[in-house]
Amino acid sequence: MLNSSTHPVSPSLANEVPASRKKHEKLLLCLSHLRWNFVFQRPHHLLTRAARTHEVIFFEEPIFEKTRHASIRTSNPAPSIQVLTPVLPEGSSTAQVNAMLRRLVDRTLASRRYDELVLWYYTPMALSFTDHLDSDICIYDCMDELSAFRNAPRVMAQMERLLMLRADTVFTGGLSIYESKRRLHTSIHPFPSSIDAAHFGKARLPGDDPEDQRQIPHPRVGYFGVIDERLDAELLAEVAGKMPDVQFVMIGPVVKIDPESLPRLPNIHWLGSKPYADLPDYLRHWDVGWMPFALNDATRFISPTKTPEFLAAGLPVVSTAIVDVVRTYGNRGLVRIADRDDSVGQLREALRAPRSGLWQAADAFLATMSWDQTWDDMSKYLKKKLTAERIVSAPPRRSRNKYDWLIVGAGFAGSVLAERIASERGESVLLVDRRNHIGGNAYDCHDDSGILIHRYGPHIFHTNSAQIVEYLSRFTKWRPYEHRVLSRVDGMLLPIPINLDTINKLYNLNLTSEQLEQFFRDRREPVAEVKTSEDVVVSTIGRELYEKFFRGYTRKQWGIDPSGLNKSVTARVPTRTNRDDRYFTDTFQAMPLQGYTRMFERMLAHPKINVMLQADFRDIRERVHYEHLIYTGPIDEYFEFRLGKLPYRSLRFEHKTLDQPWFQPVAVVNYPQTEDFTRITEYKHLTGQTANRTSISFEYPSDVGDPYYPVPRAENEALYKRYEALAAATPNVWFVGRLATYRYYNMDQVVGQALATFRRIQDSMPARRSKAKAVQTEAAE
Repeated sequence: MLNSSTHPVSPSLANEVPASRKKHEKLLLCLSHLRWNFVFQRPHHLLTRAARTHEVIFFEEPIFEKTRHASIRTSNPAPSIQVLTPVLPEGSSTAQVNAMLRRLVDRTLASRRYDELVLWYYTPMALSFTDHLDSDICIYDCMDELSAFRNAPRVMAQMERLLMLRADTVFTGGLSIYESKRRLHTSIHPFPSSIDAAHFGKARLPGDDPEDQRQIPHPRVGYFGVIDERLDAELLAEVAGKMPDVQFVMIGPVVKIDPESLPRLPNIHWLGSKPYADLPDYLRHWDVGWMPFALNDATRFISPTKTPEFLAAGLPVVSTAIVDVVRTYGNRGLVRIADRDDSVGQLREALRAPRSGLWQAADAFLATMSWDQTWDDMSKYLKKKLTAERIVSAPPRRSRNKYDWLIVGAGFAGSVLAERIASERGESVLLVDRRNHIGGNAYDCHDDSGILIHRYGPHIFHTNSAQIVEYLSRFTKWRPYEHRVLSRVDGMLLPIPINLDTINKLYNLNLTSEQLEQFFRDRREPVAEVKTSEDVVVSTIGRELYEKFFRGYTRKQWGIDPSGLNKSVTARVPTRTNRDDRYFTDTFQAMPLQGYTRMFERMLAHPKINVMLQADFRDIRERVHYEHLIYTGPIDEYFEFRLGKLPYRSLRFEHKTLDQPWFQPVAVVNYPQTEDFTRITEYKHLTGQTANRTSISFEYPSDVGDPYYPVPRAENEALYKRYEALAAATPNVWFVGRLATYRYYNMDQVVGQALATFRRIQDSMPARRSKAKAVQTEAAE
């Protein structure tokens, strides 16, 4: 913590931000990574409109100078907008910087009088010094993927996950970035770049050429905007070199790259930054607008504001293949999309194209978008919640990231426990997962053809427990389904588990059930003590069938010969002497009617549960405050592998959609003798969907990738026992699930384990009376 005697806040701050200002009902504090006096862009358009109803404070990133004290410089660029620039001592550490900024923000807010506070974030890093603030409304306007920018802080992505938890609403600056983040928040909305058409429309009217551009010959190809790693300088140099008769005018500040690295050719003119008000004067005298963006991580999700601005100015536009530009403007014929080899040709075509024909089409499209309309649409989400509503139904996330429970892993174990704790104990839960979705390996989603697939291979629910069925039925209806599997052996598709039909078809026999029992007795090999998976099979049905059906499949699945695996592996697949071809014989067999993901969504739709996706427990554990922990990840990872790594088996899936109604007669076909994959799954058999196309997946076991299955060997079990002892000695942490307990559980077994764990929690820890329940009780009284 910063000692006030070491870096005190300047005593002049109170004068810089006078407390005697007129009281505003609504105050909007914007935390930005951009500077107001930089490039006039999205934040400027939106906040100048917000200033019609709010007092706006634009809190910039700090500057560092040779000073002893932290202070703030202020400016008032527009009515009801004040820009605050923190000035901090050079050489301050990160902790000192955050402490000084926290105090400056607190002093700023203390000097204002307001009834409602809106926190509006453009950078997640500002949460480092504002996470203590309570706001009426919290907005995150995610205009760029900042974590992909050059020299971005390593913790940027983790800070964004935390900001997502606090935000009431998230806006995105384009469709691509919306699609990449839409699963991270329940209220997230795309607001792509809009246009001040009247301002840039001035470029279509006659006017003088600015003095620093006047001497540049025609034809002119122009660019304006920030010049950083998003600009393809190599492409600019290459194209300018091939078009010596064309002048390239570049307007904008150079940031985060060395200006000396920019190409210097006689026909490339770097004119520097220009005021927003002057841009139409420059564009008026250009012949083509060009957006030579690099195709890299920093441009993957951008939606350039300059695209509609060029069009409003009446310019033909050429751009590299930025996704949002292609689908919003390129596919409508409003912008020419050029790759590196085609850039010269497209620019030549644009220089020859008449402007008048373009104006009509561009104007019709631009009429549907304006910053005024964008702000009006955004304003619908700036609704203050009633105090009672916030306390009773809103998660306690708004207050310093404090939770009663942190649960790691959003699969069956974590989700069931989150639901039980929130519903039965009334306590707050933060559920985190490093993937970008809930449901763990049971996650399902629709592919491009609208077919519901299981991303991580087939998951078929079956159980003998009425209690588990009753519990899950609270969140889903069911579609009856009995799973059947075929195995391709000796060129034939045969039922597995092995049954009467399997043997009769394989050997062209006509045995009865009694005769099949004798058939197996004649072939089985005596084993003194059944220890391994090989022992299980050869002692039951003999070595020939073991070689045909089990050995190859098991070696592919586990990367180990069955003779080195625990007997539990092949014991899961029984052998039958009747004609029952069902893979499972449980009393309840069904699929969630609308899929597993929808079931998980309903399970987690509780106001006391917050879900944080694409978040690694190791990265956020020190940034989130919690009282109790439930861990469902790999147990060795929790203890930082201090005893060594436990072996896990992973899977890789190759998904394909085929232009045919069906591919195979059943949902799953195993391949024990041939191919590198173990099985092919066709998902329409599982979901009951009808479609002219079908989706299948090939399953490839692997030693690398996400952990799926604990490898059942004696030495692995011995290592797990040592980790289990560490877990038992770790207070206030519950280890639950397949990975945390190193067990090869079915889905119903994981649900049962989670419910049993909750019962133990209930028995050992009386539930606290939560604030929400207290308010509800008091209201009832």
